[in-house]
Amino acid sequence: MKEIIDKLTCLNKTIASMESCTGGGLVNAITNVEGASEVIKYSAVTYSNEYKIKMGVSKDIIDKYTVYSIETARNMAFCISEYAQANLGIGITGKLNKVDNYNPYGDDGTVFVSIFDKDNNTYYDLVIKTTKENRMENKNLIIDEIIQKLKEILDIK
Repeated sequence: MKEIIDKLTCLNKTIASMESCTGGGLVNAITNVEGASEVIKYSAVTYSNEYKIKMGVSKDIIDKYTVYSIETARNMAFCISEYAQANLGIGITGKLNKVDNYNPYGDDGTVFVSIFDKDNNTYYDLVIKTTKENRMENKNLIIDEIIQKLKEILDIK
């Protein structure tokens, strides 16, 4: 993560996140790095559909595609980028091998991540299968994949 923070700082770019199933794990990984305050604009943990909608996510998108979809992750990424006026917005939604009684559809082991690059109006999407036995290991798996994707986007070798 330090390489990402350093590169964003060098590029004078910022980042924001709207996380659901990772519960703030990504922003925690970001803020564990010295200098993160130069790049992190805002982060929201929106576990419920209600709070995703309050943060600007379209109820129509949730209703049409479900909360567990790449379309919802994209809308989360876009909305948090706009809300925070950040160059990069990250949206994370999915299930970590647990049934959701409020949203019974969708695979219980699939997480959808979208990174919105506002400067290039481009989305980078990930669909991650959670394969670990416990929740913390699955969160770390997701965060690691996001870190790799950010390195790719920022051309960090």
